[in-house]
Amino acid sequence: MDKILVVDDDNDMCLLLNRFLTRNGYNVAVANSGSEAMDWLKKNKPSLVLCDFRLDDMTGTELLGKIREVHPEASVIIITGYSDVKDAVEVMKLGAYDYVTKPLFPDEILLTIKKALSEEPRGASPAKPVQSNGSTSNGVKAKATPGGKYINGKSGEFAIVVKQIELVAPTNYSVIIYGESGSGKEAIAQQIHEKSKRAGKPFIAIDCGALSKELAGSEFFGHEKGAFTGALSQKIGSLELANGGTIFLDEIGNLSYDIQVSLLRVVQERKIRRVGGTKDIDFDVRILVASNERLWEAARAGKFREDLYHRFNEFTIEVPALRDRKGDIMLYAHHFLDMTNVELGKNVTGFSKEVEEILNNYVWYGNLRELKNVVKRATLLSDGELIEAISLPFEITNFSKLQFESPFTSAKSKDAATQPAQGAAVAPFENKLKSANLDAEYEVILNALKQVNFNKSKAAKLLNVDRKTLYNKMRQFKEFNMD
Repeated sequence: MDKILVVDDDNDMCLLLNRFLTRNGYNVAVANSGSEAMDWLKKNKPSLVLCDFRLDDMTGTELLGKIREVHPEASVIIITGYSDVKDAVEVMKLGAYDYVTKPLFPDEILLTIKKALSEEPRGASPAKPVQSNGSTSNGVKAKATPGGKYINGKSGEFAIVVKQIELVAPTNYSVIIYGESGSGKEAIAQQIHEKSKRAGKPFIAIDCGALSKELAGSEFFGHEKGAFTGALSQKIGSLELANGGTIFLDEIGNLSYDIQVSLLRVVQERKIRRVGGTKDIDFDVRILVASNERLWEAARAGKFREDLYHRFNEFTIEVPALRDRKGDIMLYAHHFLDMTNVELGKNVTGFSKEVEEILNNYVWYGNLRELKNVVKRATLLSDGELIEAISLPFEITNFSKLQFESPFTSAKSKDAATQPAQGAAVAPFENKLKSANLDAEYEVILNALKQVNFNKSKAAKLLNVDRKTLYNKMRQFKEFNMD
């Protein structure tokens, strides 16, 4: 039985990992500090060490060096809630097997552990592709891509996407992936990478919308020590870090014009120069980009460089919204249910017929991301074998009653929805002040709730009332179903 040492100054994290790993057949020991870990390591020989990057008495980097001295054959996975690409590169160079960020996803961390235990010890070998489960504070993500993390839809609408992935993956083409937020654009980019000749090399994802204009150049190209105020050490940029692999630029249309100019030169010449540097560095990276707006329209409007658009536009994939492929809703719902069961240690087997009908009839403004969150919440709240309607959020179960006006509805259909049908009788106006006031209050409350995605605390702030007052007001209207 493989022996694993968990080192974290958070007792709850140690307890959770201990239970989870023990349940999966591992012999687990825990330590709450670096010194406690070293005392244990002098007497025991682990197969793997899961170590928090920031401990009370030493950093994960320091402990990693000490572990290497005592047990060079042990695999080490660094865990942190403060992800930074520079830290990731540093610990990987020192011999860590992987670098993952909190929150931890059970199926992913388990897969990473299995891979670490099945491979030869890395020792102080050169850095392998950086892997992470989360994004850094400035938007960079270096993600692991374990099999089974995502699934493809089976609907006819998505079958086209699957064929396009198979077609373009073996090439070295740049690809633009269009789709609404939460529709799975990054998962498609990961599949293209994994089915390409670059599989096994780094896959780095960058959320361009999270990059500030001032730091974008440093994140893309890196910087030299002293290049600007706060540049206390050399930093390797994401393009250099992804050398040999694939870089995914999500929401590319959010990049500032200056960075677009710099990126165009890099794409054309396949050379980068770190900020403050004087030397050009050759690199070989496949570039995949994603956008929820049409880049050619942005180019015509002067918001996106047309020459950069043409550089990226070697192949295009259109990801259909979830509401346009109803046949995939329950497929993904069951997939997210399986993932959440593993995460929570529960055994919810499925959905009631009522819930299936509700899920299939909802519009899913947030696409797969919204569906995943709804399923995770419902699984947590469910006590029985099936998820029942009571475990679903208010806006899902009351969708048909509230008659949401979808932002995706055409102007023509909106106008039609607000007009009485031809020949229909129009109710006479009731000149009752109280009734009119209640109708007005209902509309104001409903609009406020919509604006904040039905977060009642935020709605109360928006309406300038306390939450108790808002709840009392909502109880006056049966449509809000507050019982």
